[in-house]
Amino acid sequence: MSETIGVFEVEDRTFPPPADFAAKANTSDRSLYDEAEADYEAFWARQARELVTWSKDFEKTLEWDLPFAKWFVGGELNITSNCLDRHVEAGRGDKVAYHWEGEPGDTVTITYAELLTEVCKFANVLRGQGLEKGDRVAIYMPMILELPIAMLACARIGVAHSVIFGGFSADAIVDRCDDAEARMIITADAGWRRGQPALLKPTVDAALETGAPSVEKVIVANRCDTNPDMRDGRDLWWHDVMATASPDCPAEPMDAEQLLYILYTSGTTAKPKGIMHTTGGYLTQVAFTHKYSFDIKPETDVYWCAADIGWVTGHSYIVYGPLANGVTSVMYEGTPDTPGKDRLWDIIERYGVTQLYTAPTAIRMFMKWGAQEPAGHDLSTLRVLGTVGEPINPEAWMWYHEHIGGNGTPIVDTWWQTETGGHMITPLPGVTTTKPGSACHTIPGVFAELVDDDGNVVESGGGYLTIARPWPSMLRGIWGDPERYRDTYWSRFEGRYFAGDGAKLDDDGYLWLLGRVDDVMNVSGHRISTTEVESALVDHEAVAEAAVVGGTDDVTGQAIIGYVILRGTHEPSIELGNEIREHVGVKLGKIARPKTVIIVPDLPKTRSGKIMRRLLRDVADGRELGDTTTLADPGVVDEIATRAAEDDDD
Repeated sequence: MSETIGVFEVEDRTFPPPADFAAKANTSDRSLYDEAEADYEAFWARQARELVTWSKDFEKTLEWDLPFAKWFVGGELNITSNCLDRHVEAGRGDKVAYHWEGEPGDTVTITYAELLTEVCKFANVLRGQGLEKGDRVAIYMPMILELPIAMLACARIGVAHSVIFGGFSADAIVDRCDDAEARMIITADAGWRRGQPALLKPTVDAALETGAPSVEKVIVANRCDTNPDMRDGRDLWWHDVMATASPDCPAEPMDAEQLLYILYTSGTTAKPKGIMHTTGGYLTQVAFTHKYSFDIKPETDVYWCAADIGWVTGHSYIVYGPLANGVTSVMYEGTPDTPGKDRLWDIIERYGVTQLYTAPTAIRMFMKWGAQEPAGHDLSTLRVLGTVGEPINPEAWMWYHEHIGGNGTPIVDTWWQTETGGHMITPLPGVTTTKPGSACHTIPGVFAELVDDDGNVVESGGGYLTIARPWPSMLRGIWGDPERYRDTYWSRFEGRYFAGDGAKLDDDGYLWLLGRVDDVMNVSGHRISTTEVESALVDHEAVAEAAVVGGTDDVTGQAIIGYVILRGTHEPSIELGNEIREHVGVKLGKIARPKTVIIVPDLPKTRSGKIMRRLLRDVADGRELGDTTTLADPGVVDEIATRAAEDDDD
């Protein structure tokens, strides 16, 4: 039996923590929840003091001037000292920090002591180039060790980093560097991608030819020997500047609210939002959630978050959380299908991975490739499985449970956002009885409530997901635009952070995430604004008007579907549709390229001129059309549906 919630199935099957797992788990009862519910500020203060090393203790746990928060007021710390120095000083410097594996199969093992040396050297490089506390640096790199080294070096001296996903375009680099006024870009010549170098330095060069005048220097790591152009006076090789750098760079104490990083995320307007995260509260929550969500045992575990550091998942659960907890991590440069479709399972077997954290998109892809791929490898070291980026459908959950977890490994389905900094809703593997497809409950110390259109709390059924109290790793605002921060996240429901997602509470009090309720699409866990894609479509010389929706896709969760009206002299054709698709890929990066572009004679609009995207989503998903009485021309939808069907046939 099951009941349908949106496109997801709420299973009545339940999976309690295995008894042998719970007996050894970091927590196996409700004591953390009870403590947080009794006094959540005191709860977070205890976590901060137990999980984080402070050079100066904080005087006050929380200052809350809605919507602006300060956590651990008066406290001082250095996040890299927490991630590196304290482990080395405790005699654990020889412990492996990362088992890094390149796509061609090259490997590097780096210890905590070695990582500390590299971070100190690069921090001195940054200082040698004139960077100071409070400056901003952009990082545009593949998944190589220089990426976390660069992030940590910035943090060591109080420079805020802004990591830009390596698949983004030159225009995206310009937008982000201009907004943050970045003084430097740290990049690589290229990164390996499906057996070929994916060029990065030429994209940076193209960006700097058209914008980003604040950028003074570019430091380039040589990954693929592609011999990029190097501009005298601006471009520097990583290996050259590191050759003479001193390894002596003491960690400078930072205020708990020191800006750690800016990470840009799509919004409902075309301009990306620069999400700001600070130091003390962020580290506290990511260390706590990493420890308890994955039941981390630093002495024995080999943990793998198979995400990209260009997204917040990588910031929190590849870099800062795992290093703060002193665990050994796996970091992989390439794709899951290179050189074969068993790449992940081979890595898990060779390194003895104990936790795997990946996306439902990837799991659905593994399902398509077949259970024979993981079956060929010993995955018995896995203790906890995690999912991130979007709601997981029960079928994928069960496949993950059976074929990767051997029917006995707890699965933690985590809900959180760039803005939240760390996990907000997730099972704890030693405590929670899970249901396939449900993220289950909030973590201790986080308080979520569903509300209706009028802001009234919903005790069961569907509603808007809101957060009712501040949390330590919450965003501290949008860079340079506090009013946009207030308007975007705090204006819809008074006194509440509105996450932009819909959810449902079942009769047992379990949360089921339903996805975005605004016009931001979730493609393979990446949030992409419809407005950004529409702007790129209209940028093509043949396009007069465009509308974009997210259609259901079995692999990526949502697929970008573009509907365009041509300018008068252009004729519709398959070739032109493909050309327009590729144009978006050039403007925004391949991740934002529509799955299909449907050329239409008109768009469904109300009499006031508003495009009814709901009807376009219905067309994209092949659903029966709802009410069309408010359309200025009801017949246009039938014509669009016909064009869409023809497009599918082609």
